Parts: sequence; structure tokens; C-alpha cells
Amino acid sequence: MRGGTRTALVALLLLWSLGPMLWQLYTSLRTPEALLAGAGGLAGGWTLANYGAVLGGDPPFWRYLLNSTVVGALSTLLTLALAIPCAYALSRRRGLLRLLVGGGLLAAAVFPYVLLFLALLQVARQLGLANSLLALCLPYAGLQLPLAVLLLQAAFAELPPELEESAVLEGFSLWQRLRWILLPLMGPAVVSTGLLVFLFSWNEFPIALTWISRSELLTLAPAMARIAGSSVYTVPYGAFAAATVLGSVPLLALLLLFQRQIVAGLTQGAIKG
Repeated sequence: MRGGTRTALVALLLLWSLGPMLWQLYTSLRTPEALLAGAGGLAGGWTLANYGAVLGGDPPFWRYLLNSTVVGALSTLLTLALAIPCAYALSRRRGLLRLLVGGGLLAAAVFPYVLLFLALLQVARQLGLANSLLALCLPYAGLQLPLAVLLLQAAFAELPPELEESAVLEGFSLWQRLRWILLPLMGPAVVSTGLLVFLFSWNEFPIALTWISRSELLTLAPAMARIAGSSVYTVPYGAFAAATVLGSVPLLALLLLFQRQIVAGLTQGAIKG
């Protein structure tokens, strides 16, 4: 009975978690008439036309996926390149300065970036940062840098100091200690932090919508908003659902590829002794 109850609870949790994705998949495979008919139209009304409409758009949907991938990858690399040395320096500091810097980073990490939107927009106009994928990487990296530093700083603090002391006695430079000793041990934390930055860049909407006006340079989030509002008289539920499914496939593949590192990074430091 206990085993059956446990299985039922796991199945219920799985259904609850996958429910939105399954519903979007169902909607993407149905005609508008079948969606209006509800459960009574299950016998017919199945179609792949929604995927054809999305993939055959101008520009094609794969261009939006490519733009989001480029922006996410560059933002992640830039954030990690800045966060790793900052996190290392912060983890080696002691006393009041470390507390003040950590408190400031925490405040910046939880501050709603939407309140900075108008200021960022003014800066973008003055610097001429518009209609450029590279320009999106700068605010994305800046907005996610405080959280990345805090996460990596905690990971650096978990490493035994004897490792670095032994490397110093062996004549390793700071870069060599980071490259050959510390960072390999922090692989799960770096991967988890990088994925958080990538997901933010992939899903970010207000900045991408405002800074990019050319259709061929749109990232996924504003492109899907255009699909949802492409018709004045009807809501293209099927096409929007198809775009949602296609846009989720790269993220699911990425999470499955790095699932071990994600779990290890989330649990790093949870058990001591």
C-alpha cells in the first residue's frame, strides 16, 4: 500500500509538473475548430499545420531560436568571465568589507530590474545600442552579475583552503590555481550558475522588445509575442502553442545534457563532515 501510494504521489507530481507542457503540445496539434469543440472533438481535428505556419514564417522560426542562443551564450560567457574572479576575491576577504560587499550584491540581485528599464533605455539611446544582438548581452550580463558572484562565492568558500596553500608552495600562480585546481572542483557550481544566466537571457522580454525593432534580430520572447498578436480578430492558439513547444525543446535538451551538474551544483555545500 505504501509503495502504491508513493507511486501515485510521484505520478501526480509528474502530471502536475508536465501538465502545462502537455497542454501546449495538445493545443499545437489541434485545429481551431477542434479546440472550440473541446473534448467532443478528440476523434478528429489533428494537424501539423500549426508547426508549418510557425516554421514557414518570415523570418523563419529557427532564426529566433538562433538569436536567443547567441544572446544567451554570449551573456553567459561574459557573466562568468566577470563573476569568477570577483567571487574568488570576495571569498578570500574577511571582516566588515566582505559583509558590506555581499549585502550590496544581495540587494542588487533581488532588486526588480524592471524599475531600471527607463534608465537602461536612456543609456541605450545615448550609446546607440539598438538593433544589435551584442548590445543585449551587456545589460543581461550586468543584471545577472550580482547573483552569479554570490553563487560562485559560496562555492569558492566551500573549497578546503589547504588545496590552495599546497598549490602556492608548489609555485602555482593565481591563474594556475584557478585554472588547474579550483575551477575543476567548481564545475557543477559554474554550470548551474551559467544555466541560470542563460535561462534569464533566453526568456527576457522588455529589453529585447524595446532594443530590437528588426524582425530578423528578434529573440524568442518578443517573437512569440508577435505570433500571439498576429491576428486582429482571432487568437492563434495553435500557432502560439507550436512556437512554445519549439522554443522549449532547446532548453529541455540543455537541462537533460547537464542534469548531473545541475543537481550537484544545487546540493554543493549542503552536506558537511
